[in-house]
Amino acid sequence: MSLYDELRRKHSRFIYHSFELHGNELIFHFSIDDYHFRPKWTFPEGINSLDYDRELADKIAFSLGMAELVSYWKCACPPVVEVRCGGLSGWEKQWWKKLYFNGLGEFFYRNGITPDFDSFMTIEAPEEQPLSPRTNALAGVLVPIGGGKDSVVTLELLKKTGEDISAYIINPRPATLGCAEAAGIPESRVIAPSRTIDKQLLELNKLGYLNGHTPFSAVVAFSAELFACVYGRRYIALSNESSANEAYVEGTSINHQYSKSTEFERDFREYCERSFGGYDRCPEYFSLLRPWSEWQIAREFVKHPQYFGVFQSCNLGSKNNTWCCNCAKCLYVYILLAAFLDDDVLTGIFGCNMLQKAELSDMLDGLILDGEDKPFECVGTKDEVRLSLEMAWERRKSDPPALLKRWRELFPEYTPVSLDRFFDTDNFVPEKLKHLLGEEYEH
Repeated sequence: MSLYDELRRKHSRFIYHSFELHGNELIFHFSIDDYHFRPKWTFPEGINSLDYDRELADKIAFSLGMAELVSYWKCACPPVVEVRCGGLSGWEKQWWKKLYFNGLGEFFYRNGITPDFDSFMTIEAPEEQPLSPRTNALAGVLVPIGGGKDSVVTLELLKKTGEDISAYIINPRPATLGCAEAAGIPESRVIAPSRTIDKQLLELNKLGYLNGHTPFSAVVAFSAELFACVYGRRYIALSNESSANEAYVEGTSINHQYSKSTEFERDFREYCERSFGGYDRCPEYFSLLRPWSEWQIAREFVKHPQYFGVFQSCNLGSKNNTWCCNCAKCLYVYILLAAFLDDDVLTGIFGCNMLQKAELSDMLDGLILDGEDKPFECVGTKDEVRLSLEMAWERRKSDPPALLKRWRELFPEYTPVSLDRFFDTDNFVPEKLKHLLGEEYEH
């Protein structure tokens, strides 16, 4: 019997008990038999004195708990999820099952699990009607900042519009706060809650319970919706690009970035429309950079050197605010920027010349070769990496470093795909903002 089946037999039911606001803390309560989890969010001071749509905020907070619970459910994958603190329509139950199933695609794959959509989970919850439409007075834009180049580009594009921009930062760290400061966002417009994982989950992982990737960007979506509601913001402008739609394992739909994909964005917007009373009542969620490729984002990012010393998107180095220079995310970002920047600038950013690291050749292969699985990191398409490598080669071909020599060996003749005027029309960018993505894209 597999560990997955063994745990499901041992733990048949996951319970979502409650979500409660105590002072400035939102605390969720989940359990699997005798194991109890109480993750929490700590809100900025003074949030309780704000005037906002309390009924809507309550519904979003409950939904944030639905997004959070999958991180705890996955340790044993109980076949039944029982919701005791709120109701869901039949459509909403299917919506959540789809998010969990697709958002856990990498988790299932890496743990050797082949689940069936119909039977992997049953959600039990009382039937409840969605919120009714109404009009709220909303203004300004909330921009989630993760510390990387993408949200920097969103900030710089939106600054051209004169919109009132608020930065949304979960668990602030030097890179995220530094990007907001470099963008000129005043402290009064930085919304920075903290999110705490229950240590009981970590203890179960040590005992051999299942672990793996979850759709964290869905947590970002619902939490951003909550804070935009409380602070009265009209828009939530994400920085997810067209490249986030690509599968990571060839021949499958497994996507490390599922909850950053257009499919999730479309589904989330529909959830807001149908469950939260529509976009006259709740803030509107969209990704400003969806029409662009990662290569185009990098091309725009290098125009803003004031961020070079503060941005950082390496997961391994995030606690120390450094680039580890040994992971696929670091290598990917280095290659993208190497298409536009010289090595002295890049070494100043990363602390080393990653193109000289021959030991990363296998990692490079996963980023560029057909038939090789992409590294499970937030990286772009193979065409984007190939284009960037070809451009990096042209800048350095008189004395190419190790990884560019490998690039040339693997692709002795290469005609890169042109991405200069790429524009993914499957997007939800408001018409009034599309001009920010280039005059040639105006409609």
